[in-house]
Amino acid sequence: MKYKKLLFILFLVATVSGCSTTPVPSERHDNLCRIFAHDSEWKTASKNTYRKWGLPPWTQLAIVKQESSFKPDARPGMEYFLFIPTGRKSSARGFTQALDGTWTEYKRETGNRWADRDDISDSLDFIGWYTHKASKRTGLSKRNAYQVYLAYHEGAGGYSRGTYKKKTWLKKVARKVQNQAVDYMREYKRCS
Repeated sequence: MKYKKLLFILFLVATVSGCSTTPVPSERHDNLCRIFAHDSEWKTASKNTYRKWGLPPWTQLAIVKQESSFKPDARPGMEYFLFIPTGRKSSARGFTQALDGTWTEYKRETGNRWADRDDISDSLDFIGWYTHKASKRTGLSKRNAYQVYLAYHEGAGGYSRGTYKKKTWLKKVARKVQNQAVDYMREYKRCS
């Protein structure tokens, strides 16, 4: 009986706390060494993803910064009709801003059925997996953060069709991700 009560209490605590297993790094997201110093799980997760999928840690974290500003519970804003909320713009959420269908595909293909979008290890693995698939399909270089981000945003099919070419705003964002990846790469070499 005591065992059941303890499990119930643990369940309630996990539910109320949001069940995020990964602490958010400090407010300063500009320095990769500071992010890694905040929690070694971030460094370990990025290295594991690099070994498994070949996507450099600096690119992984530049994508996380762009997509969610390192917020594990990030979601698109609500849409409104007058003042009445009508729902979110998409099902994207978490560190990766992965859509429900893509996240389900990732869990099925990798066998990681308990993967959670607010866990940094799962999130970085997702980014590596997604980029690996896009690279195989399109031939893009995993070392080119600009191309990687365009394919991450548009999908491999959209990237192949060049859907980003008419999106000036997206190319600016991809350049921002590229610049952040270069900064993170310099810092990575110092603190690894």
